[in-house]
Amino acid sequence: MKREILISGTQRETRVAILEDDRLVELLVDRPDARRSVGDIYLGKVDAVLPGIQAAFVNIGAEKSAFLHASDLIESEDEDEPGDVADENGDGDGNGDGQDSGGRSGGGGGGGGGRRKLPNVADELKRGESRIVQVIKEPIGTKGPRVTAQISLAGRFLVYMPFASKVGVSRKIENREQRAKLRELVARLVPKDSGGWIIRTVAEDLTEQSCKREIDHLHGLWKKVKRRASSVRAPALLQRETSLTRGIIRDLFSDKVDSLLVDSKQLHHEVETYLKQIDPDLLGRVKLYRDEAPLFDEYDIEAEIRALFQPRVELPTGGYIVIQPTEALTSIDVNTGRYTGRKDPESTILKTNVEAAREVARQLRLRDIGGIIVVDFIDMESRGNRDKVLQELRTHLGRDRARTKAFAVSELGLIEMTRQRVRPSLWHSMTAECPTCHGTGRVFRPEVVVR
Repeated sequence: MKREILISGTQRETRVAILEDDRLVELLVDRPDARRSVGDIYLGKVDAVLPGIQAAFVNIGAEKSAFLHASDLIESEDEDEPGDVADENGDGDGNGDGQDSGGRSGGGGGGGGGRRKLPNVADELKRGESRIVQVIKEPIGTKGPRVTAQISLAGRFLVYMPFASKVGVSRKIENREQRAKLRELVARLVPKDSGGWIIRTVAEDLTEQSCKREIDHLHGLWKKVKRRASSVRAPALLQRETSLTRGIIRDLFSDKVDSLLVDSKQLHHEVETYLKQIDPDLLGRVKLYRDEAPLFDEYDIEAEIRALFQPRVELPTGGYIVIQPTEALTSIDVNTGRYTGRKDPESTILKTNVEAAREVARQLRLRDIGGIIVVDFIDMESRGNRDKVLQELRTHLGRDRARTKAFAVSELGLIEMTRQRVRPSLWHSMTAECPTCHGTGRVFRPEVVVR
């Protein structure tokens, strides 16, 4: 598969487009006036403890208090890369619903992590006490950010979790011998009782020298956080997550990416400087885009971005899907449209549903839709065909960085799924309620129009 990353930067914003086989699959936008907070570490002050829902509200200095659930006070049993932690409902809230968010669901699969025994939040937290916490979910709508007390510091090859105890390996590294070799390497190099470590997907060819260097770096970073925590009064910011550009380089740019194009000299310099520190072998894949036509226009990205706000998405053979976000969930309807096949209706429906499964997975990534999603595929008589569609959906969901979970086809022919919601979808972040009618229609936000 051909993979490319495009980075377009202006004073107003930085946009990152991720392409697979020349198709846009992910779009990230970062603005100085609306910067992302996921990954930021704070010294928070407990405002309120709510035993009834096993949670607390923590003042981190933001407009709204952060939500801390009891499940985020204890070490997760999941050994995979933590990424942006979310619970099984895919939403990661727990605000007011009393759910104890136990396991974390795996990418594209059907299995969950199971329930863990939760501590009594009233025993763990007291009103007015200070606690180091980390943002794992942006504020969305009327809800404040969600935080965890299980801190994780991400490096290029490793994730360090000071309050954990295990050495885990990303599930995307499938070779058993390789997993055992990497686990032994890290376990041998880390100091005793230093915390937990996760070996990331990009670490497949990790050398002892690189591993030791990153362990020392992440240890030093945690010591810096603790020193600052001991010298400030809550609420206070202790450590800001790295910039969007650096985060993309750290988390996504590897030898599996064919090229990285940057249209800003400043960002190009930042990328090259950072790569020299973490992976100099990839410098040859980084190019400064110099053509007169804007980078996103040259690759037809702008047209694809505009299409993101249309509910209808066409399928290759003439069918289409309709995506409708609501307050409770996102519904997706599949239709054959003008594609009627010739003789075998079941074959026609199967082909449309398989195409729809691929496009649904792509659109969820592209629009950054999270929470509960219900897909109404076209009814099929064959159980085997229904399973084929579900498997196709799960396969393509497996490419998603966000944690997803697709359940079996229901008796009504629906597939219910959850997708980790870390930030508002593009529909919410780039549009606003119509100021004229205040109805269900949306208009582009001023900063989007100015672009």
